[in-house]
Amino acid sequence: MLVSLIMTVLNEGESIRALLESLTVQTRLPDEIVVCDGGSTDGTRAVIDEYGTRLPLRVVVQQGANISEGRNRAIREAAYPIVAVTDAGVRLDPGWLEQLIAPLGADPRVMGVAGFFLPDAHTPFEVAMGATVLPEREEIDPVRFMPSSRSVAFRREAFERAGGYPEWLDYCEDLVFDFRFAALHGPFSFVPDAVAHFRPRSSLRAFWKQYYLYARGDGKAGLFLRRHLIRYLAYLALLPLILLSAVWFSPWWLILLAVGGLLMVARPYRRLLHQWHGLTAQEKLIALAWVPMIRLAGDLAKIAGYPPGVVWRFRHTPPDWHIR
Repeated sequence: MLVSLIMTVLNEGESIRALLESLTVQTRLPDEIVVCDGGSTDGTRAVIDEYGTRLPLRVVVQQGANISEGRNRAIREAAYPIVAVTDAGVRLDPGWLEQLIAPLGADPRVMGVAGFFLPDAHTPFEVAMGATVLPEREEIDPVRFMPSSRSVAFRREAFERAGGYPEWLDYCEDLVFDFRFAALHGPFSFVPDAVAHFRPRSSLRAFWKQYYLYARGDGKAGLFLRRHLIRYLAYLALLPLILLSAVWFSPWWLILLAVGGLLMVARPYRRLLHQWHGLTAQEKLIALAWVPMIRLAGDLAKIAGYPPGVVWRFRHTPPDWHIR
């Protein structure tokens, strides 16, 4: 079974070395690696060239390509019927590719495989970030899990039937592709041991920007309307109502606020207890303090980001991507 591994890069000189190094020690090497460069101006290409004798690398350049355009271009350039996808900025377990493609080799009815991803945290803030925003393996429903394109594989013909990655969308593009793919071919086969490690955002400002853009992508694609409406109801209606009731009637109304806050952080704190090994006692306290701030910042970023996406959608009338 011949396999192409594809990825896109843009100014990844600081992060791509870890990915390429992890590819050199894979228990099953890809038969080719196709990299689409969107026009890097740093040392990305020089780092890739260093690995030209150790990996079957080929680079194509598409100046100004967004991530969907880059992935689609790399897949068009790929030679083989099985395609694995990852991203610059990750580090792959040695058995990642072997585990990821195994279901495709074992059963011709399997069209797509979802790998998993884990945070590669370096600081207490990043540990808190991973615990707050990323599910643990035990929380995953394999039938409903939609993979990140940092850890996914599929048959090329199935990818083409799904229409490829949506080139009109700059964020949440892998979710739109996943939904179309699953509607046509059924659920992805979930392989939790095919793990890609990636570093969470390292500051609250970077996290805010990330979740603002994710929410804007949701608005552009018309994704998760109910979730966003519930968030608006909670923050813009219920929260003011509780605060006003506490001022006008009784401070006991603040108990509702405390209960709501505890519910918001209960799962992140449970994950944190599993993930903070290696931190000192002081660092654990720092991580504990960051969790509610990260949770709040993420919600506020989504509240701010969704309306601009909806406005963009009305102005540009993107294609209806749903499979009916």
